[in-house]
Amino acid sequence: MLPLLPTHVNTYCEPFVGGGALLFHLQPARAIINDVNAELINLYQVVKDDVEGLLEVLATFRNEAKTFYEVRAWDRDHAAYAQLSDIQKAARLLYLNKTCYNGLFRVNKAGEFNAPFGNYRNPNIVNAPVLRAVSTYLNSADIDMVTGGYAEILTGLPTGSFVYLDPPYDPVSDTASFTSYSKGGFGRQDQILLRKHCDDLDKRGIKFMLSNSATPFILEQYADYDVTIVKAKRAVNSIASKRGDIEEVVVRNYV
Repeated sequence: MLPLLPTHVNTYCEPFVGGGALLFHLQPARAIINDVNAELINLYQVVKDDVEGLLEVLATFRNEAKTFYEVRAWDRDHAAYAQLSDIQKAARLLYLNKTCYNGLFRVNKAGEFNAPFGNYRNPNIVNAPVLRAVSTYLNSADIDMVTGGYAEILTGLPTGSFVYLDPPYDPVSDTASFTSYSKGGFGRQDQILLRKHCDDLDKRGIKFMLSNSATPFILEQYADYDVTIVKAKRAVNSIASKRGDIEEVVVRNYV
């Protein structure tokens, strides 16, 4: 993917930032990031504002099923959860991510975290060097961190912006569907609407790159753009033998 990036970017924009792998690899000086998961954006804000406080709270959590399910259940009492500090919410999210099955962020229809305990021997719950490094970057760069619908941040982007889109992927089969990253999911109509937003970016002369599954549906949606098929590792499968290389697309409106 990296060789396909544009050579010069004034403003980096990532509307589905998730774990921010590309953001933190590139570390652009100016960026706009968004995610529909407000808890995730809160985590990034806490890492920026008080990483040492976050590390202190993380150190109180134990890698055991009892603690995991107690912490996971915090959001079942909505009134009590609303009273937690931003640091406590951020620590909970990071702890669950490190100790749940396959690091899978998944919510039920009520928007409550419901991935099971991973039962890993020694997960790196308190990764102080990485968190401090992320904090240093977030404080040194000019970054707008917002949460909500991705379309809102695509309007008004300045000339020279680059948009990287990494949405929930189109399922490769009827049994492989996973769209419960957010309460509402992300279906075929959402994929079509996203492609229309890409068309708008193209008309405005704003470069974009999009990652998705190499399904016939996605290939048809982006047939007018430059499409590169790449191999990627798929780690989320209950059957270990079915985890491995799959085909994904990298879509660009530039060469």
